[in-house]
Amino acid sequence: MDERTTGWIFVGAQGVLLVALVLVPRQHHWPTPTWVDVLSVVLGVAGLAVAVSAALRLGSALTPTPVPSATGRLTTDGLYRYVRHPIYSGVLLVVVGLVLRSGSVAGVVVGAAVVVFFVFKARWEETRLTRRYPEYAAYAAHTGRFVPTPWRQRSR
Repeated sequence: MDERTTGWIFVGAQGVLLVALVLVPRQHHWPTPTWVDVLSVVLGVAGLAVAVSAALRLGSALTPTPVPSATGRLTTDGLYRYVRHPIYSGVLLVVVGLVLRSGSVAGVVVGAAVVVFFVFKARWEETRLTRRYPEYAAYAAHTGRFVPTPWRQRSR
């Protein structure tokens, strides 16, 4: 199977997982006081802002699949200065917000599946980024995948 097809399979699987998470019925397996509901909304809004900001930063290099653009350049500034996959980071913030709000064991299970999925998707994408951009390995060595890692940051 070629990498474009695999990339679209990743997109489809991601869509299924995210829709499943949104559709998990709200339960009462743990208390969800008002502050948890507020926190979940804050995380969701922050996650959307991070994802949209990172997508806009890529400009014409943004692709719908995890296959790097043939004409793009490696982006290492803006949010990409802190994490290698800020769009995924933003989506994962939304996922945490949805899981908190769900009050549901099923929400936790689907949320965990989404996190595992993004780890695999990012690793797959990073293999292609390393092939496309020779400087990617050095960038990755100093930049966290989804969460900023200040102890790994290179001096700037």
